[in-house]
Amino acid sequence: MSKLATLFLVCFCWPACINAQTASAEDDLASSIAGYADTVRAIIDAGRQGNDSYLKLQELCDDIGCRLSGSEELEQAIEWAQQSMKADGQENVHAEEVMVRKWVRGHESCEMIEPRHLPIEMLGLGGSLGTPDEGITAEVLVVDSQEELEALPNEQIKDKIVVFNFPMPRYSETKGSGYGTAVQYRTNGARWAAERGAKAALVRSVTAYSLNTPHTGAMRYSGGPDVPKIPAAAITIEGASLLARLQARGITPVVKLYMEARDEGEALSANVLGELVGSEKPEEIVVIGGHIDSWDVGTGAQDDGAGCVAAMEALNILRKLGLRPKRTIRVVLWTNEENGIAGALSYLNRHQDEVHVAGIESDSGGFSPEGLSIDMEDERKEEIAAEQLAEILKLLQPINATRVTTGFSGVDVGQLTSLGTACMGLQVDGRLYFNTHHTHADTVDKVDPQELTDCTITLAVAAWILADMPGRLGEE
Repeated sequence: MSKLATLFLVCFCWPACINAQTASAEDDLASSIAGYADTVRAIIDAGRQGNDSYLKLQELCDDIGCRLSGSEELEQAIEWAQQSMKADGQENVHAEEVMVRKWVRGHESCEMIEPRHLPIEMLGLGGSLGTPDEGITAEVLVVDSQEELEALPNEQIKDKIVVFNFPMPRYSETKGSGYGTAVQYRTNGARWAAERGAKAALVRSVTAYSLNTPHTGAMRYSGGPDVPKIPAAAITIEGASLLARLQARGITPVVKLYMEARDEGEALSANVLGELVGSEKPEEIVVIGGHIDSWDVGTGAQDDGAGCVAAMEALNILRKLGLRPKRTIRVVLWTNEENGIAGALSYLNRHQDEVHVAGIESDSGGFSPEGLSIDMEDERKEEIAAEQLAEILKLLQPINATRVTTGFSGVDVGQLTSLGTACMGLQVDGRLYFNTHHTHADTVDKVDPQELTDCTITLAVAAWILADMPGRLGEE
């Protein structure tokens, strides 16, 4: 062959061959996934004709209640989940022990003493220490941001109760909830205030809407041994706004904070697992799940009872239809997500030698599903996986759960990305989620049965195809 002919093949024919092979592979994938259409239709019909996700949610939340790590209620929930999955006929149902931190809230209160007496609704932040027995009474210093605090001289902050009045932006389609920015004040506010000599920190609740409802959540102490640990609590938007208005008018509010919060060391808890064992590659695992613990207020219906029961019932729908995929689908209900992620870390350590093909976490509430996010350590594989996932979700057009995004999957399942796993998060219409997030109002009545059903269907369909398709997400 002449050099000219060889050059022609390399420059023109070879790229065409590569493109043709790529197009052929994409066509094969699309064709393979399209072959699941009848099964997907059957899953959707079965789910909508009747499933027990809402009943399970009532049993978990109404009958047992809130489930803080280390509590008796969480232990009851762990036992309930095992009995429920066994009754549904799931395989290999068991609990795997995990040691978790036990934080106890105790009695607590906050009240404005000057310029008038007024109780201020509050919730201590998870992990905070308590106040002295007599409480802490001090003048308030309101700041709108960390930057504003840093610009003030130490003498203006020393011995004050610092109030972080940072507003969480309202939900938007383009920017999301704004939670990631606002939650930094809940997590780090006590440290920032302590570094400047404050006695305590009060944080405007991480929400955009409020009916005088405080929102709890985890905080952490850091900054080294020279930074004192001070009590931290969340107050309502209304409370923070009032204190800010008074200060703006030249009035210095005085507040008394009382908290009995304490750390009682470690307690025994557990993750709960149940499976639909694969027919050809049972050693390859597709995980679906949520976290079974909750905060000690409300009953954790949206966060994350809905995710737990959706995963449990997704497996149940497949079993009732007699569907057995090639790979194993494993439900994992992680413990201690809210204040430590010990469950996720324990699961990773215990199961790191297993082949985890994919994982899906539901931890954004049981609202109308919109699709899935995809997260992988390898960016190229993530790009390929997103395109493949889009083909899968086309089959969920009847319930409008077709959107694919890249990035964060979930706190628990996301630990598996270190194993090369394609990790996904159920994406929902989250406009109302942070209205009741971590509050007394996170109860079963906030969950719509039909929306929860559609979440369940989305998990069932995605898990079924991922566990049965010839290849894996991210493979070229």
